Amino acid sequence: MTHDRTDRPSPQTVALDCLHAGIDAARPRHVVRRTLSRDGTTLTVADETFDLDDFSRVVVLGGGNAAGEMAASLEAVLGERLTDGIVVTDSPAETTRIDVRPGDHPLPSERNRDATGDILAAARDADAETLVLAPISGGGSALLSSPAEGISLDSFRTVTDGLLRSGADIHDINTVRRALSSVKDGGLARAAAPARVVGLVVSDVIGDDPSVVASGPTYPSRATPADAKRVLEENLDSVPADIETALRERESTPTGNDDPDAFAHVTNRVIADNWTALDAAADRARDLGYSPLVLSSRVGGEAAEVGRTHAAIGVECAATGNPLDPPAVLLSGGETTVTVDGDGTGGPNQEFSLAATRELDRPGIVVASIDTDGLDGSTDAAGAIADHETIPPEARDDARAALRNHDVYPFLAAHDALVETGETGTNVNDLRAVVVSRDRRTK
Repeated sequence: MTHDRTDRPSPQTVALDCLHAGIDAARPRHVVRRTLSRDGTTLTVADETFDLDDFSRVVVLGGGNAAGEMAASLEAVLGERLTDGIVVTDSPAETTRIDVRPGDHPLPSERNRDATGDILAAARDADAETLVLAPISGGGSALLSSPAEGISLDSFRTVTDGLLRSGADIHDINTVRRALSSVKDGGLARAAAPARVVGLVVSDVIGDDPSVVASGPTYPSRATPADAKRVLEENLDSVPADIETALRERESTPTGNDDPDAFAHVTNRVIADNWTALDAAADRARDLGYSPLVLSSRVGGEAAEVGRTHAAIGVECAATGNPLDPPAVLLSGGETTVTVDGDGTGGPNQEFSLAATRELDRPGIVVASIDTDGLDGSTDAAGAIADHETIPPEARDDARAALRNHDVYPFLAAHDALVETGETGTNVNDLRAVVVSRDRRTK
């Protein structure tokens, strides 16, 4: 259904509808059913088929924000052909054959470590007649977490927290996580060898590199312990002694990533990514009578600066019709960061939206940004939505102070600008919409 100009919904409604459409398209129950199907003993995964009679066991092992919903969907597809499984997630789902273990995010915890230990033990029980389906998604770097031998959980948490606060690039952060873990960097696949392993990846990283999503449990990278040491030196003032020792030892000990036998029977498939959400959001914009344009799926950098840039593009669109004539929805994805230097509460998507208000000088433009997992930063909000009226003139100084102190959550809550979705059961990175409803010829 399309809308005439006279009955188009408000730009706020359009923005939220587009964001929710993106989330819904990336939900595991939809993604798994688009990718996997079973006809009797034949299991089809994308363009690959498996005769389930060739395997004595079919198990599900994995972790991440989407792993619970993926496990439930895999149960529905496999039915009685599924033997058992274990996944760890912060978004539980009801299952009967798969043990869905609760975990914590964004920092690894004791229950994450214990669940991951059980997952690795189950992987080691696999043999050449076992088919392992491994649901892997964003959030798995924390949830699917097992520090390497000699590294304490406290040290692992300290380094993870320090890197997240430093504003380091996610690829660099995961380079360190891979070097310090027994499950990442292909560790899950190595534990399961010689089983047939199929990684089912819901990507939350720019470029969809499977070695970066959840730090690559089923996919080895070319990163080395020396690379991890460089990242730590560039971003942290100090490193726990046990981590320094472990990195020195791992520099002289091969991980097995170069062993062709370790990954000879491993396939990885990205079954959903940021484009899954962007395409659905664009379709929803068209349905609502707006012209969509995807600016990029690879937007990174400091959230506040990116927010101001997106708002400026929206203002340009309203004023000149560039890059396209209104009514329009400008979309982007990727992952911005916040370099935290205090104890404020908020997240990148909230800072994006609040900073955008500094550029919004006219009605008819709405900026909204969310993390598709429903949890922006360490808050219970997915992100925020704003227009030129969100921040009244008398509150502008307070808005700037909130951005400086990285304490935007309470400010946005007070101005009814938070977007709350609850945990979504998926994670395909950030999703942003700039809605421009005003025709430039009527300004």
